[in-house]
Amino acid sequence: MKELFDIVSKSCSKKVTETYSTSFSLATRMLAPSIRQDIYNIYGFVRFADEIVDSFHDYNKGLLFNRFETALNEALEDRISLNPILNSFQHTVYKYNIERELIDTFMASMRLDLTKQVYATPEEFNNYIYGSADVVGLMCLKVFVKGNTDKYEALKEAAMNLGSAFQKVNFLRDLKEDHDNLQRTYFPNANLDSLDEISKQDIISEITDNFDKGYQGILHLPNEAKLGVFIAYRYYKRLLKKLQKTPALEIKNTRIRIPNTEKIGLLMRSYVKYQLNLVR
Repeated sequence: MKELFDIVSKSCSKKVTETYSTSFSLATRMLAPSIRQDIYNIYGFVRFADEIVDSFHDYNKGLLFNRFETALNEALEDRISLNPILNSFQHTVYKYNIERELIDTFMASMRLDLTKQVYATPEEFNNYIYGSADVVGLMCLKVFVKGNTDKYEALKEAAMNLGSAFQKVNFLRDLKEDHDNLQRTYFPNANLDSLDEISKQDIISEITDNFDKGYQGILHLPNEAKLGVFIAYRYYKRLLKKLQKTPALEIKNTRIRIPNTEKIGLLMRSYVKYQLNLVR
């Protein structure tokens, strides 16, 4: 039965989320059940695309990515796929009328990671951030507002800023992996071979501005989504604070983490703030 296959597909997307990201999984659990699965479905799709270009070093990444993109196009056209991750994703795309432009832009940015290693100008960097992060925020926003066009347009800029902030924090945290192992340099106007405090603080100031603008959107999210997004925001803000306190050369040589016990504490405090109506 198709219904059984869809159940299996959705469980695969949930498993991908739980396996690859404990922090995102914790935040997603705080979303209302009515929208939680659709966020799992989006995460599974973007995670698989990202894994191809970032992790499968012993395989022909270009070939794998082409096959994944072909399967994606077929899933969106046929409204079914034997790839369970793509099957669950297409379900969410049609349920909330997620624009094809968002999906194609995301895939274009992922394809850049197959060949492009240096983002030398702010324009190149901003275009990549839009495709790799902002559009993912917009896909999630479609789910959060349950397809309401007016709410989507009102919160669109904030969602993009939040997506940018999350991605830039990831880049700063993963500086060693991206620079040393993948030979990628995302931040323009910063010498990552010898990252100094001035360059680090410039990057952090830019991220802080994105966070401030993104937070304003959280305040106006529907109740079904607000707590989960607020928890993700608090997690990444905590990570940014740790990066700010870490010497620039140490960021270059190690990966800053938040222990699981600290994540749980952050989750509990965020929940209390939300229940006391302090998210405003």
